[in-house]
Formats: sequence, C-alpha cells, structure tokens
Amino acid sequence: MAARNFWLGPLLVTLLLGGCGTLRLQGEVDDRVAMLKPQTEIPEAQLLDLWIELFDPGTLPDDEDDARGLFEDIRAAEARYFPQHLRDIIERTGYWGAVRVVPRGNEGGEAVVRGKILTSDGEQLELEITALDATGRAWFEKRYYSELSAKEVDAALREGYEPFQPLYITVANDLATFRATLDETEVRVIRRTADLQFAAAMAPDPFAAYLRTDNRGRSSVLRLPAHDDPMYQRIKAIRERDYLLLDTLNAHFDNFYRQMDPPYDEWRRSRSAEAEALRAVEREALQQKLIGVAAIIGAIALSATGNTSNNAANSTLRDVMVIGGAYAIKSGFDKDSETVIHSDAIAELGESFSAEAQPLVVEVEGETHKLTGSAEMQYAQWRGLLKRIYAAETGLAPPGTSE
Repeated sequence: MAARNFWLGPLLVTLLLGGCGTLRLQGEVDDRVAMLKPQTEIPEAQLLDLWIELFDPGTLPDDEDDARGLFEDIRAAEARYFPQHLRDIIERTGYWGAVRVVPRGNEGGEAVVRGKILTSDGEQLELEITALDATGRAWFEKRYYSELSAKEVDAALREGYEPFQPLYITVANDLATFRATLDETEVRVIRRTADLQFAAAMAPDPFAAYLRTDNRGRSSVLRLPAHDDPMYQRIKAIRERDYLLLDTLNAHFDNFYRQMDPPYDEWRRSRSAEAEALRAVEREALQQKLIGVAAIIGAIALSATGNTSNNAANSTLRDVMVIGGAYAIKSGFDKDSETVIHSDAIAELGESFSAEAQPLVVEVEGETHKLTGSAEMQYAQWRGLLKRIYAAETGLAPPGTSE
C-alpha cells in the first residue's frame, strides 16, 4: 500500500498538467477559407444595399485572469473597428450595392448586419452575427470563433495581414450565399419595403398605411404610392440627403479605422505575447508546486514503509526529498510573483491603447460631435432634422408633435 502511495504524487502531477489544455471547435473558422465572388456581374437593379450596424461591445469576462489587460474603452473602439473591417471585406465580394456602417436601430436598410462581440482578447475572437432584410426575414444568426497563438498574431501583423481575416471572410461568404438564393421578385420587394419604411419613419401619417407589420416583426407592402406623388418625391429627395450624411459618417469611421489601426495592432501583438508569457510562467509555477508536493508525498510514503534495516539511509533520503519538495514549492511561488509583472505589463498596454484610441471629434451640419456613443445620438438628431425638413416642405406637423 505504501509503494502505491509513493507513486500518487507523480501521477497527480501528470494528471493535473495533462488537463491544462482545452480544445474548442464549436463555430470555429477554417483558416483556409476563400472569398466567394459572383461568376457574372450582378445587374445594378438586383444589388441590395447593405447596412452594417455598429456592433454591441458585449461585456468583459467576469474571471479576473481572463479579463487581464481588457478595458471597456478598447471594446467600445472594437465595436466601431470590426464593422468597418467587415465592410471592407464585403465590398470586395461584388454581391452588393452600397455597403455602409450605420448606427444601430434605424429604419430604411435593405439588408442589415448586426454583430455582438462575445470574446476579443488579441488571441481569440468570437462574434455573434445576425443578418436580416427590410421585410424582417432573418437570414441567419451565427457565432464565429477563431483562436490564434501569439506567434501567429505577431506573424500576421508583421506581414501586414489582419490575423482574423478568415473569420471576416466567412461572414462575408455566408451573406453572399444567402443573397444568392434570392430571386428578382424577392429583391424588388425588399427594396420597396425599405423605401416605405424610411418614408413611414419620416412621415407616419401619410405613409404608415402602406405597410403592415405582423406580431413576428415581418413587414409586407399593402400598396404603393403613385409614381408622381409629390409627397413621395420629397421623401425620395430626403432619402438622398440621408445617404449623403451616412457617407459622411462613413468617411469619419474610415478615418477612425485608419488612426486606430497602428495602436490596435501593437496592443494585440503585445497583449498576446504577454498573455502567452504569463501562461508559460503559470504552467511552470504549477509544475514546480506539484513536483514539490509529489516529493513530500513520496517522503511520507517512504517513511511509512517501516523498513528498519535501512532506517539511516531512508531518513537521509526522506530529508532530502522533503527539503527538495519544499524548495520546489517555494520556487513555484516565486514564479507566481513573475505573473504579477506580466499582468501589470498587459494592463499598461491596455491603458496606453485606450488613451490613443479616444473618439474622433467631427463637425456635421455646423455642430461638433464625438464618434462614439454620440455617433448614434448624432444620427438620431440628423433623422429628427430630416423629419422637420419634410414637415416644413409639406406643411405637415413633424412626427411626435401636436398641431
């Protein structure tokens, strides 16, 4: 029994160290994915405009170790950075008309992509993507996950590549695949629905009756305004102004994306390297502690053998094992102190990035706004201005007011 106990410590070490690795396959992205492109040019009348809403930044991990070096400011910046990069990828597929990044929750998009950041720490990226069209039909809702080593992140950035490019391409391919299933009639219905949704948002009284929305959120066109309807012609002119404002916003998002790119790449490279170094130190510290524990358990087991003929030799060996085990445990705790150094370095890198990735200040229509949460506020104010413009041109009371 004592002999069996002697091997308990080393076995414990093996089992614990062998259980450190994890493998996650659900939703994992293939790193060899190729971008889908149409075999023939799609007629302009069949091109749907695509809106990519600013992402939901999600929440940081509850676990303190997982949250090392992650900050709300970084997540807020990523919620603007990721849609912009996805837009650039989608534009290259050739399946779409105008592809724009827009604030969340606005009417008038023909096809809309919504995203939520589930995980983003430099080495792992997991996004929840929902795609739908103006009729309220959900195209898909999927999670996309990719994990890279610190070396892979560093190599990609040094070569000028986005480390998680396959993930973005996979999203673009899924959008293109569903788009390819739509026939001409379905595309026409989507475009008409989007136009009337915008009209109803600008002027509910004359245009809300043209649409019906059921309890599932599905919209259908009941009737169309006359082609020469002057009120609808004004709505179309206002919609063109809205497109111009969205293009202005996208120019600012582009500028933010370009300015964010260098410090964000450096943050990802440094944080992934620091995180890998931290994990290596933690593994070594754990191994030292477990070896120390195993040595002490072995000494106890040796003492329990009760072999009096070799008491002196056993006593010496036992003492050596206990001392060596205690030293190994102490060495493990010393390694723990190194993890604090790496954790502090990660935190400093994150804080430095947060300072460099402050929102841009822009001027639109004579007013100064910040492109952060206030970007949504800015666009909401713009929509309110469009409603007042329409009311002034038609003599109707703007929505939300009483005559």
